[in-house]
Amino acid sequence: MKTTHHLYTRRFDKGEAQVNPDWAGKAESGDPQAIIVSEYESPDGKIQTGTWESSTGTWMLDYGDWEYCHVLEGRFVITPLGGEPTEYSAGDVFVLEPGFKGTLKVLARTRKHFVYMTVANGAAAGNGSDS
Repeated sequence: MKTTHHLYTRRFDKGEAQVNPDWAGKAESGDPQAIIVSEYESPDGKIQTGTWESSTGTWMLDYGDWEYCHVLEGRFVITPLGGEPTEYSAGDVFVLEPGFKGTLKVLARTRKHFVYMTVANGAAAGNGSDS
């Protein structure tokens, strides 16, 4: 890891992997297993980046924070409570905003890169608000 002038660079090294860590999802059906590799955490702990991977099964999601995701491989469906399902696969990008509730059904082993921001006072961290 190299940090210079507020620029963070990570090359050829790997973050710390956690198997079935605490996150915004809880196994709903099947036996999905998650792995998160943390790649970066801001000094105040409000911003995290990494890679999330899951085996097949369904997760119940309940988000209090903000997350940007870029799907690297796999296939899954996200269905908001009371909403319509949307299928995602490699190359797709999406954002989960604070207050999102629904399911994530992993149809084929999935891996995605994420940027996660902890919400403070109803606004995403890092957006210039008083947090």
